[in-house]
Amino acid sequence: MLRYTIRRLAQLVGVVLVLSMLLFAWLRLLPGGPVSALLGERATPESREALTKQLGLDQPIFVQYFKFLGRAATGDFGVSTGVQPGDSALDIFLQRFPATIELSFFAILIAIAVGVPLGYLAAKRRGGWFDNLSVIGSLIGVAVPVFFLAYLLKDVASSALGLPSQGRQDAIDATRVTGFFTLDGLITGEFDATLNALEHLILPAIALATIPFAVIFRITRAAVLDVLDEDFVRTAESKGLTAPVIRRRHVLRNAMLPVVTTIGLQTGALLSGAVLTEKVFSFAGVGQALAIGFERRDYPVLLLLIIMATIVYVVVNLLVDLSYALIDPRIRTR
Repeated sequence: MLRYTIRRLAQLVGVVLVLSMLLFAWLRLLPGGPVSALLGERATPESREALTKQLGLDQPIFVQYFKFLGRAATGDFGVSTGVQPGDSALDIFLQRFPATIELSFFAILIAIAVGVPLGYLAAKRRGGWFDNLSVIGSLIGVAVPVFFLAYLLKDVASSALGLPSQGRQDAIDATRVTGFFTLDGLITGEFDATLNALEHLILPAIALATIPFAVIFRITRAAVLDVLDEDFVRTAESKGLTAPVIRRRHVLRNAMLPVVTTIGLQTGALLSGAVLTEKVFSFAGVGQALAIGFERRDYPVLLLLIIMATIVYVVVNLLVDLSYALIDPRIRTR
């Protein structure tokens, strides 16, 4: 297991290097650029030339890339030219990353808490009204665009339920420790700040959770249906084992491998789905920074955020692979 983990982490380094090269070249080929974003339409040729030279954009692309790698090795990923002009790209990432992790965590928590039990119950009642309604609900969850549901929740549910629809927290005097607003309040004893942050998370987390919920529900339902048809389940029933024992020890444990895989993939995908959700709810996370960065051609911020999203995605999937051994002991011997 240790050798496998080390090998996967070594692969991660290769993935990040290749991705950084491709991203660096792709971002430089985009129309416009930071010079146009900074100077605007009234820029003179002289001012454009001076700023291009100042930013090092007049050099060959491979020279720019190797200079970027040299700076990145020391923690210098460049300075923002559009998201937060003048701020370090790394500082922007460190400020906004906790917000996206917090939002993604609560979104996947909602998806798992609703999707897994519903998938199991739908499989147990195969062909019944509950199964049919659940399948229709999951199809709606997949079909409805995230941005449409986000605007619907923001404009309708927010007014009806009195929930906040913008930002991570009200303008309150709260102590910042980790950047995770819900956790900071618990650490400092400012429970009102934690409650306020949770209220701001409800609507964006629900909007972000819809697609993962639908996918997790359908995979859980399909996996449980497969397991329910196995001989060992019928044997357990014939031995007189109680329903909770059969469900926990025989059905759910054997159905969990594809579900855990799906949860891992969906957790990584939430980072990309958060772009639209954070934009709609003005949630100051990585997704919102990516949207602004693309609008203003902020190369340093875009490069760093996309690379870090890739690292998180690969690490999450590594953790999922390692969790297989806990779910199915047979995998430990392979």
